[in-house]
Amino acid sequence: MEIGTIQQVDIDETMRNAYLDYAMSVIVSRALPDARDGLKPVHRRILYAMHDMGLRHSTAYKKSARIVGEVLGKYHPHGDTAVYEAMARMAQDFSMRYPLVDGQGNFGSIDGDSPAAMRYTEARMARIAEEMLVDISKDTVDFVDNFDGSLQEPTVLASRLPNLLLNGTSGIAVGMATNIAPHNLNELCDAISYLIDRYPDRDEVTADELMQFVHGPDFPTGALIVGDEGIKNAYATGRGAITMRAVTHIEEMRGNRHRIVVTELPYQVNKANLIERIATLVRDDKVQDVADLRDESDRRGMSIIIELKRGAQPKQVLNQLFKYTQLQATFGYNCLALVDGTPRTLSLKQALVIYVEHRREVIVRRTRFELDRALARAHILEGLLIALDQLDAVIATIRESPDVSTARTNLMERFDLSEDQAQAILDMQLRRLAALERQKTEDEYAEVIQDIAYLEDLLANPRKILYLIREDLNDLKTKYGDARRTHIARDADGSIEVEDLVPDVHVLISITRRGYIKRTPTKAYHLRGKQKKRLVGVKGMETREEDSVMHIFATTSLNGALFFTNKGKVYQEKVYQIPEGNRAAKGIPLRNLIRLAEDEHVTAALPVADFEEDVYLTMFSVLGKVKRVPLSEFSSVRANGLIAFNLDEGDELQWVLLTDDKHDLLVTTEGGKALRFAETEVRPKGRTASGIAGIRLSKGDRVACVDVVEEGGEVFVATQNGFAKRTPLEEYPVKGRNTGGVIALHDKYLELTGPIVSALVVQPEDEVTFITANGMALHTPVEEIPPLGRSARGQIAMNIYKGDRLTAVARLKAEVAAQEEEE
Repeated sequence: MEIGTIQQVDIDETMRNAYLDYAMSVIVSRALPDARDGLKPVHRRILYAMHDMGLRHSTAYKKSARIVGEVLGKYHPHGDTAVYEAMARMAQDFSMRYPLVDGQGNFGSIDGDSPAAMRYTEARMARIAEEMLVDISKDTVDFVDNFDGSLQEPTVLASRLPNLLLNGTSGIAVGMATNIAPHNLNELCDAISYLIDRYPDRDEVTADELMQFVHGPDFPTGALIVGDEGIKNAYATGRGAITMRAVTHIEEMRGNRHRIVVTELPYQVNKANLIERIATLVRDDKVQDVADLRDESDRRGMSIIIELKRGAQPKQVLNQLFKYTQLQATFGYNCLALVDGTPRTLSLKQALVIYVEHRREVIVRRTRFELDRALARAHILEGLLIALDQLDAVIATIRESPDVSTARTNLMERFDLSEDQAQAILDMQLRRLAALERQKTEDEYAEVIQDIAYLEDLLANPRKILYLIREDLNDLKTKYGDARRTHIARDADGSIEVEDLVPDVHVLISITRRGYIKRTPTKAYHLRGKQKKRLVGVKGMETREEDSVMHIFATTSLNGALFFTNKGKVYQEKVYQIPEGNRAAKGIPLRNLIRLAEDEHVTAALPVADFEEDVYLTMFSVLGKVKRVPLSEFSSVRANGLIAFNLDEGDELQWVLLTDDKHDLLVTTEGGKALRFAETEVRPKGRTASGIAGIRLSKGDRVACVDVVEEGGEVFVATQNGFAKRTPLEEYPVKGRNTGGVIALHDKYLELTGPIVSALVVQPEDEVTFITANGMALHTPVEEIPPLGRSARGQIAMNIYKGDRLTAVARLKAEVAAQEEEE
């Protein structure tokens, strides 16, 4: 029943229909991007308005208020704040991987600062944004009326760029949301080219194949993606959780202190809020051991400094920060976009196929437009050529006609011309009658006919259109391609080991008697020019008077390291996890790196690249006990260590070597004895077994060094007071295990030279590094040390200051030394 203008309606149905209309309006007209050009309506209107205003990358900037007014007045009937914020975001290099707007002025910061008012800033299109609008005037896309029907606006841009994935986007609609990560242009172009090459069989192309090219999102803020499981899910299904982590490194400070330096943040993390969050955690004692926190970011880049207290464990603090702050965050990838006006979740392949189909349609429409224009021009030129061929008759016909209309009709009837051709003849200037101008007309006609043939062939061969798309992509790579900013560490469990980022460089690992460890690039010890004998050396590690360097070995940063203790236990750590220190740095306590007991200290350490089954660890104690264990038994060492050697009371594990069942062992004592015996005399045992006698020691003597014999090598002997010599291996005969050996240094020289510190098997081309108790270091070629007999005292290789003593010698193999010189 109706009463006047009042209608009776079902409120439930009316509300449902009204809400659905509103929801679809938000979904289609505001929040979700079009899958073809990757733009929401507001972004598309901003770029089109700037294009319409002539704001190219090479023109002058215009006030942002002028641009916003243009967008509001012509295309986008909403608030000016929304338009300006959208434009400002397109100018932010920390929001867009490839910014589409070139802004001048304050457009906000990663600290969350708002852009300056639009009356203060200026903008123009970025060069790469012009690729979004190329050929838009050639009927390549559909146009519709604007909000008041006074103008036309494009429904989509021609978009040479694969912008949906290139810059990504985020938006919240009604009942759905999109969150698409930005990607690297080079990777997207390579993936699309791969897809084009297999386009007839594109249904068979898998996400894994495309991931050979698109390795993962490439965020404008760089940072790190941990694990690739989320990436695989995102590219296969359109949804995935991607773990992002800040790029950090640990620096050593004075006074046994360290600091954590943050140089890159996860995407969309507010730096100011992050620093405030860390400060709150420190104030609430949820994160301890932080002494100072400050932001030292400047034009050179980001730098958040987190200084730690004395003795703090930097890795532990860093893990806490990853856990409680946005130094580690999750990007919820959800590739939801409009396909033919309908929201769809797109896999990587679907998104790329939609781009290819859009570009193919654009090129087809452009080709038809250019073909129609070329046909029209050819038609006109044909008429002009007819007129030039029959010039006198044409002139006579025109002169005999009383007016223009009659002249046009007479030309059409007499020379069989169309109206357009006749009009073109009437409009022709007299200068076109010159011979040279006539030749130009003929040349132009030949060129137009050639263009028509090319365009018709292009329309008849769709495969050639795909090749054009690929050429466009190669051109984009050349113009705008750059390297990835976001690294990917493919660790599924999110562990700290991010080896994908670690450069594989040669380093020296040194450990002091008091348990301090550091990692130093080998080239830090290189002296320039020709080495001279008896050099004092360069300052190495700062150590206390009662401390001294006990162990030093050369390795590479990506190797693992096994640490053996006096108690016969073994611990494991990656070399790059050992904090780097300069030549004079003290290092960090080993207890900050591995879990040592109170009365436990590291006595042996060695690098391990692979845990192969046919390689053994040969272990020696200071009292001459020996044991061999397959290396594979140490492939998985718990954080609290494993038993490696069951020791007798009063004995300590001191040396551990990698052996392969094919070499002899050379055992040297402090008192000047050396025993060479075959490794196979020691039967392999289990990890927890006890050792057997390796060398028979004199009373009061102890083992000084154990090494593996190499064919063609020499024995390099160094003593506590800096004496050294090298002796041919032939002077050390092979004897049986558990014997006394032969003389390596006559005992009458021990008072002068001091006890033997090291006896290494070296090659003449090798180099060695001497380290003293007070941290002096000397790097010298082996050939600089004189060759002397087995019982000789040697010559001074390094001058030792009073109160100092030589404590360790590290060998650098010839091939490694050569590589270091190249680096």
